[in-house]
Amino acid sequence: MYAPYFESWDSADGSLAQLSAASGAKYLSLAFLQTDQPGSCNAYWNGSAATPISATAAGSFGADIAAVQAAGGNVIPSFGGYTADTTGTELADSCTSVDAIAKVYESLITTYHVPRIDLDIEQNSLSDTAAIQRRNQAIAETEAWAAQHGKHIQFSYTLPTFATGLPSAELGVLQDAVAEGAKISTVNIMTFDYLYGTQQNMLTDAESAATALHGQLASLYPGLSSRALWRMIGVTQMQGIDDFGTEETFTTAQAPAFAIWAAIHGLGEISVWALQRDNGNCPGTKGAGSCSGVAQPDWFYSHVFEPFSYLP
Repeated sequence: MYAPYFESWDSADGSLAQLSAASGAKYLSLAFLQTDQPGSCNAYWNGSAATPISATAAGSFGADIAAVQAAGGNVIPSFGGYTADTTGTELADSCTSVDAIAKVYESLITTYHVPRIDLDIEQNSLSDTAAIQRRNQAIAETEAWAAQHGKHIQFSYTLPTFATGLPSAELGVLQDAVAEGAKISTVNIMTFDYLYGTQQNMLTDAESAATALHGQLASLYPGLSSRALWRMIGVTQMQGIDDFGTEETFTTAQAPAFAIWAAIHGLGEISVWALQRDNGNCPGTKGAGSCSGVAQPDWFYSHVFEPFSYLP
């Protein structure tokens, strides 16, 4: 599946449904849901109390999600992200009730009829062991609720990585998921912002990171076949120049090569950060929120990854 991230706070270039249609991206990861303040158990889009989980409230994406679904696609709501994970507003960091966390997950399913919920866990959230446990317990509780009510739902984790594989803290999130009985369909690694300080080949780094993850997952899930393990792996690239500069540039030449490699290995997901960046409006600029920093046609990366536009 190709499911680029859509920045919920940025509609300057078009709405969720408009950019889905323009780019050809049928599935989108909608970032991010978080609480409005630490200690809260209520999740909002971009942490704003004005945009709750709602099918009808203005700015809460109900109409856009319905339009994407009507066009044959769907949306993956994503919790967390860098800001939430550094301010105590990621849902499980903020809320100490497993039942309340699960109720929020369940409300997403009943409100938006989504097939998957994504959890972007990084920074401070990786060291909050109590929150990690709560989150995985809530996932397991939601999965049991979904089975009881005849609903299908998947959960994915999006995690930082090195080219050599998941660091110990990130791996610990998955180890706890196994311990808590939380079924994780996809482990999506962010293959950018390494901050190595040297010139990187973002194609081979992504391939190496995914291959290393395959080995790590084999240890966590010894009963799964190699093919099933590859199917669990997602890779999120940052189009063009990432936050640390030209040393880490995912080029227009590397994108087709990565798409071929991903298809050969049977990866379950490809994503990019973010859909609004898929244009060439700011050549040479690093880490821009609305352009890739490289010369490219509009939607170049999305068109390259379009063959992955199916839902597993």
